[in-house]
Amino acid sequence: MTKILIVDSHPIVRKGLESFLDAKPDFDVVGSLNSGIEIFDFVRHNKVDVIISEVDLPELNGITALRAVKKENKNINVLMFSHQPEEIYAISTLKAGASGYLNKTADLESIEKAVRKISSGEVSLSEKMDKHLRYEDTRKSRTRLFKRLSTREVEVLKLLSIGRKNKEIAEELSINEKTVSTYKARLFKKLNVTNIVDLINQAKHHDLA
Repeated sequence: MTKILIVDSHPIVRKGLESFLDAKPDFDVVGSLNSGIEIFDFVRHNKVDVIISEVDLPELNGITALRAVKKENKNINVLMFSHQPEEIYAISTLKAGASGYLNKTADLESIEKAVRKISSGEVSLSEKMDKHLRYEDTRKSRTRLFKRLSTREVEVLKLLSIGRKNKEIAEELSINEKTVSTYKARLFKKLNVTNIVDLINQAKHHDLA
């Protein structure tokens, strides 16, 4: 049984969520609070698995409350359910310890799905936001790869990207062809590619071409 606490300053929102979630056989809404400051006393005296909270709360905003609650109760999963735009608040709430973010324009099925997801230890975001975060993680990972390149390797990569042959690169950089081949082999290894086309595509993706 997933024990749920709802925190929102609007009674109609609290009542609506409570009625919907309590109707599920494996959900139990154990509390409904008006402000962020009330959360601390409640979780000290009641078993709570999931908190559904608005960002904008009286007395103490949802993000500040979230940070403090997670510090003392790492086992409680928090879903931020807010009218605030996801693209602005989702990342900051995740960093503060939330397990998910859902805009109040979401339908009932999405609310249930989000609660089930975070109660099982997963992160719940909209499909659009999830793709954005995955893209950012991939981009940062690739950027870290490029930071591992030496200045000379970057020079060779740039010249390869504009179609220069080994001999031309050797002449332009005043090194021999064998050294160019060595740099090329290092680039393949460091950037995890197996051919010149993929190597050039990597360079273009990171504005090195």
